[in-house]
Amino acid sequence: MSGLGGLNKAPNGVVLGMVQLQLPNVVTPADLSAQTKQICDMVAKARRNLPTMDLVVFPEYSLHGLSMDTNPEIMCRLDGPEVEAFKIACQENDIWGCFSIMEYNPKGNPYNSGLIIDNQGEIKLYYRKLHPWVPVEPWEPGNIGIPVCEGPNGSKLALIICHDGMFPEMARECAYKGAEIMIRTAGYTAPIRHSWQITNQANAFCNLIYTASVCMCGSDGTFDSMGEGMIINYDGTPLVTGGNRPDEIITAEVRPDLVREARQHWSVENNIYQFGHRGYVAVKGGAQDCPYTYMKDLVDGNYRLPWEEEVVYTDGTSCGFPVPDRLYAGEEISEAVKA
Repeated sequence: MSGLGGLNKAPNGVVLGMVQLQLPNVVTPADLSAQTKQICDMVAKARRNLPTMDLVVFPEYSLHGLSMDTNPEIMCRLDGPEVEAFKIACQENDIWGCFSIMEYNPKGNPYNSGLIIDNQGEIKLYYRKLHPWVPVEPWEPGNIGIPVCEGPNGSKLALIICHDGMFPEMARECAYKGAEIMIRTAGYTAPIRHSWQITNQANAFCNLIYTASVCMCGSDGTFDSMGEGMIINYDGTPLVTGGNRPDEIITAEVRPDLVREARQHWSVENNIYQFGHRGYVAVKGGAQDCPYTYMKDLVDGNYRLPWEEEVVYTDGTSCGFPVPDRLYAGEEISEAVKA
């Protein structure tokens, strides 16, 4: 079904390229500039690699590496030179791109952000990671939800980042908002391999959605990322899986029109529909209440586990971060960011 990795593209197909980018070590602004150029060069490689490719996807941490350094001198801005270079690369190579930045936040810790840029150099989707990988990551929790955008060839795209994918609610939200392809970018290392695979497959099957996921790859001299690019069919079956060769681009064609067909015609496995229409054989339209205690408590601000007091790790001190002294209050989001 993947058409030799997208070489034989169907009229309704979208060809994805997942870049198992070599893990960099970025410390200085000069390092950041050099890595920006490396990513732009890989955009050009992707276009040369496969003329049918519609969207090239770079992993989380592809620009900054895994140091968790929050130094303002190497943080990015949406109007900064790094994002501008990505826009130009997409436009010059006539290809959509998905990119990762650690974004300067004047009101707190930086955001771990993702961008989808179209082949005209326009930002079509902007996302802030909702679930930083605690207690390891210092990033501010995202506050703009999970956006969905129109993608190439009439597709609908969503983007989540790394640990986000361990929460089934994330993929459900993507599909609920209409996404047909859920991109998951990551910097994971080898101990995560099994959970990476099963969550990518389960997220696809439970929501009738393609999942397209990729990690950083190789070593920076300290950390070893695993690559493991994979594109999963909407029935949970892997279409293509990568290994751990740095800078390899894993490709496949996906068919959003078949997602739409399955969501319309499938019954037994139309899980996302059934979730809101429980027992529709017995009662007209199914039960449409919310029987889930954790959802109600979360909405009411009362989310609390039965073993809440026994949880050991509740801040980042085990990984060298100070205990935070501010409560989460969100922030006013500009209309430009919302768009």
